[in-house]
Amino acid sequence: MRALPVIRAAAVALGVVLVPLAAQARQLQVVTTLTTLAALVQPIAGPDAAVTSLVPVGASPEEYQPSPADIVKLHNADILIENGAGLETWLARTIANAKNPTLRVVVCTDGLPIRDKNPHLWMDPLLARLYVAKIAAALERADPTHSMSYAQRARTYDKAIVALAVRTSRKIQTIPAAQRTMIVYHNAWEYYARRFGLRLLGVLEVSPGRDPSPSEVAHLVDLAKRYHARAIFTEPEYSPKLAQALAHSAGIKIVADLYDDSVGTDPRVATYIGMIDYDTDTIVNALK
Repeated sequence: MRALPVIRAAAVALGVVLVPLAAQARQLQVVTTLTTLAALVQPIAGPDAAVTSLVPVGASPEEYQPSPADIVKLHNADILIENGAGLETWLARTIANAKNPTLRVVVCTDGLPIRDKNPHLWMDPLLARLYVAKIAAALERADPTHSMSYAQRARTYDKAIVALAVRTSRKIQTIPAAQRTMIVYHNAWEYYARRFGLRLLGVLEVSPGRDPSPSEVAHLVDLAKRYHARAIFTEPEYSPKLAQALAHSAGIKIVADLYDDSVGTDPRVATYIGMIDYDTDTIVNALK
């Protein structure tokens, strides 16, 4: 029974401050709306913060229905990282239901150049750098104890994203200029295409949950034939039926495994940088 006083005495003699376990710092809890944002946060958070996503891998954030578990996550969170720009239409009510008055909310697209109300800015790596800067600043403010670690990891990650943009551009440039055209299922590629010099001929699903009309499909078929498109690109989480109908009518192939709103379970696409590298290689292989 005398062991504890002896330990305390030894600690005082050595100048060591003993902190009770209950008083030790709680790990920062960071919640993101989608897995691509979690993939941007994790390299900055490192071991100093726990990062989870509301929308699971493989689900669409535009059509997501929050669960009671999501409300609990937000109730216990310190920071919420959302994309904004109209992507998470379900989020405001979820935040209200969580009843967390101390929750810090970071809207990654605030102040950034949103084009045609398209929220997928992170698909341009140079815009993703601005997400990273906002995320790092939020973590540093919320957890001053580890602010230097967050800042250092953010600098390292920023350099990696710059390198990603450079090699992505070089890869796309290997596609003959006349063949740099894409038809996509999901309208997530505007910023990527603009950054790297691809032409988006059209989008099969113009708005979430709305199938194209027969005249819209016919127009896409006409564009595909006129510009000699080689493929329609889609994502694993979407039904292949519409893409198959378009591909059959236009005489082009389907490339069904691009990633944008969600990272994947495959290690190659489980990180943001891995996802963009994989997508780029897939696009280059299809168009060359």
